[in-house]
Amino acid sequence: MELSRRVFSALAGTTVLGLALGGSVSGGAVEAAGAPGPVPTGPPPAPPRADGVRHRIAFDRYSLLVDGRRLALWAGGLDPFRLPSPSLWRDVLQKMRAYGFNAVDVRLAWNQHSPAPGRYDFTGVRDLDLFLRTAAETGLYVVLRPGPSVGADVDAGCLPGWLTVTGGAARPTDPAFVRHADEWLTRVNAIAARHQYTRGTGTLLLYRVDAPRPGTPDRLRRKIRADGIEIPLLDDIPLARGEAHRTADAAEARRVHLTHLARGVTLHDTGTAFGGTSWGRPAAPSAPAPTYDPTAAIDEARRPTAKLAPLHQIGHLLRHVPDVVRLEAAPAVPAGDARLQVRHLANPDTGAHVYVLRNDSAREVTSTLPLDGTDVPVTVPARDARLLAAGLDLGGGRKLAYATVQPMLTMSVGRLDIAAFVGRAGEMAHLVLDCPEDPWPARLDAAAAWAYDKDQLHVTAPLGAAGLIRVRVRGAGSDRTLLLLFADDAASLRLWPYETPSGKGLVYGPALLRGAALDGDTVRLTGDTVDACELEVWAPRGITGVTWNGRPVATTAGRAQSLRSVRPLPGAPEPVLPALDGWRRRDENPEADPGYDDSGWTVADRRTSYSTTPVPAEQPVLFADDYGFHYGDVWYRGRLTGAAGLESVSLTYATGARGMLMAWLDGEPLGTHHMEREAEKGTWTATAGFRLPKRLRRRLREGAREGRPDSPVLSVLVRRTQHGQDDPRAARGLTSVAFRGVSPTVRWRVRGAAAPDPVRGPLNNGGLYGERKGWHLPGYDDGGWEPASFPRADRRQGVTWYRTTFRLDVPPDVDASVGLALDDDPDRDYRVQVFLNGWNMGEYVNGAAGAGHPLVLPNGVLRTRAAVNTLALAVLAGGGTPAGPGSVRLALLGSAAGGVPVEPVASPGRRES
Repeated sequence: MELSRRVFSALAGTTVLGLALGGSVSGGAVEAAGAPGPVPTGPPPAPPRADGVRHRIAFDRYSLLVDGRRLALWAGGLDPFRLPSPSLWRDVLQKMRAYGFNAVDVRLAWNQHSPAPGRYDFTGVRDLDLFLRTAAETGLYVVLRPGPSVGADVDAGCLPGWLTVTGGAARPTDPAFVRHADEWLTRVNAIAARHQYTRGTGTLLLYRVDAPRPGTPDRLRRKIRADGIEIPLLDDIPLARGEAHRTADAAEARRVHLTHLARGVTLHDTGTAFGGTSWGRPAAPSAPAPTYDPTAAIDEARRPTAKLAPLHQIGHLLRHVPDVVRLEAAPAVPAGDARLQVRHLANPDTGAHVYVLRNDSAREVTSTLPLDGTDVPVTVPARDARLLAAGLDLGGGRKLAYATVQPMLTMSVGRLDIAAFVGRAGEMAHLVLDCPEDPWPARLDAAAAWAYDKDQLHVTAPLGAAGLIRVRVRGAGSDRTLLLLFADDAASLRLWPYETPSGKGLVYGPALLRGAALDGDTVRLTGDTVDACELEVWAPRGITGVTWNGRPVATTAGRAQSLRSVRPLPGAPEPVLPALDGWRRRDENPEADPGYDDSGWTVADRRTSYSTTPVPAEQPVLFADDYGFHYGDVWYRGRLTGAAGLESVSLTYATGARGMLMAWLDGEPLGTHHMEREAEKGTWTATAGFRLPKRLRRRLREGAREGRPDSPVLSVLVRRTQHGQDDPRAARGLTSVAFRGVSPTVRWRVRGAAAPDPVRGPLNNGGLYGERKGWHLPGYDDGGWEPASFPRADRRQGVTWYRTTFRLDVPPDVDASVGLALDDDPDRDYRVQVFLNGWNMGEYVNGAAGAGHPLVLPNGVLRTRAAVNTLALAVLAGGGTPAGPGSVRLALLGSAAGGVPVEPVASPGRRES
């Protein structure tokens, strides 16, 4: 929701409003902070940390105010449950901070933490306390979103499966739902309260609740405050908010976010910063593949994507150019071409001007814009935008007349002022500096050019051809040196500002800067390199030495008043991945055998259900959830009486996306049915009709004539998949059964997953026989299984398991991201559930969209340091498809020299169910 400045001014006037004043605000009320007018433009608050000092969070009509300083929130989403390796939380959070984010938007998945009513688990990969501590150590604010329901393309919108069989409905007004939701929030709030920035015990800045807009209902607000949450509730802050989710590319991301900036937004939600993987079985029916968000700025292999450059540039602009955090609408300035929409804003304190040019047309537009009394030529690509500035103070009293490229940062480092500008590769940057006295410019890179005319210094630089382009300016009435830097998108992603207690600095060259600390006369840098690269460092005064990841770097003093490495930093060696061989195989589904002992299974004889799916007349409830089986595959066994003369069986079932069903009668395969791929929705229903083979019909008739016991068994396996987000109580599994020829009496039993894995969580395991027996776990003795290799040619309906082990030996200073690739003819129709060291990494559906995309194996779950890994595949295939993939291989998705220390994720071995 966005509020116009006019509406907000009516609400707040010019008074600074305070929130969360060390617990002095009751029920989220807003009170005056006593300031006579808006806080003037100035530097932002220091990067947050758990410093033990109480902090004040307030706002006025322009922005948040943290300890009286303006903060433009630039938040990106990271769902901890999509990265099942706590060590890698630190890796991604450090990357977010380096790429310009100052806050992480955190959604919590209730269903990951609660396997049953009253049971909650915040340990291991669900350790919220650890995540919040890590965010504070990384220097990021946290916006917490505990739900209860957060959507997120997760099973039931993150509501736990057991909630489907409790009374009431999943609505904020339902008493039964409220009771359970309050218990969940109580558990979350007990942890969150310990990490509030107002108390100095963490960096939790804002709390976002799942509640109808506008505002938070009084009951929920009172409950949150009673739990000790004193930070502002996001819905109670009447500042304009800008949210952008799944922008297609860098151009769209730039257009959306610059438009938000032009509309006065200072609470920016950039959408998913790290996509991650819906490992296990949490993905909602709307999620087409285990990869959560392929448009994320940082992909599931933890690599930067093409969309990251504008987020990096705008994030640092908001941090390092404070003029843009307090802007007001200024007189319209039209472009020469009407296809360019221009929004003109100005800072009332500094006189700086900002122009946001937006091109919604399908063609690149070159036009003119009147800047500083001059018609300046500007080009905006198709469906893109750009931000231009004029009147910025670049330090030392020097003012920017205008520039045709976007400012990214301005900072003072020692006796040097630095201003960086960014634009597209291939364009000519043109910057004009007001210089009433003769300047002394110097090209530090040959590509740049300059000219001085009529009290203005004109600097041009072709972007993209030579990496970073540097121009030094001295004189012009200032005793300070100004360094102008010009970069295209690629070069800007190698430009890293940093902050220390002794002042700011800047690094250029490596793929990532994770941290910088001063130690005497040395700056100690940590970060990543991918390819060999130069290192250039601008550091506070007195710094003469540099280390990189703990190793000294020989440097020389550069003309840009920087320290430049004498030799390039080394790139990352490419790890050698082993071939996956030594496979062993075992066929599954003994449940299809008529003699299988199902006496321990749950009897399916209920007649009523809390499901929103109607119970068929004169049939028992067969819905899996009603019998406590909320995730994964479910088996049914129906013992038929009076089946002589049976001709066909019709099985109606309901699933999420990509559901399937297999059926056997008395051990004979009847066939396999798949849900048709349809448009996105929450629940698919279908009827699988199977005509009995002639030999089976004959056997049933002959058995009746000869007086043999008439009790054939109908065995059905349903891949029930996920609950929908809009209707989580819709049935999953079999819903009804019909017969033709005769109408036998049926006694049903049902079996799904065993007790939830206490370490891997409730969504890890399903109801396959091998899962119940621990075939997916490390340490299981598969010595009696038969040797196997790929591709497989044999065909059988049912489940086939494959297991192997492999060892990686990645050097300790290399961060390698590894995936599992399965390759095959897309016409072959089968599914593979992938387990690594017992962790369910997700489902591979051959022939489906994205089938060739490797499944990421996150470090921590994946042992990369000379340790054995266990890989298990559960293949579901119909009788017409080979029961196994064409090939299975490890794929290197990326590697960097650097990274973070990775602790192994607990992966206990086999236990009896």
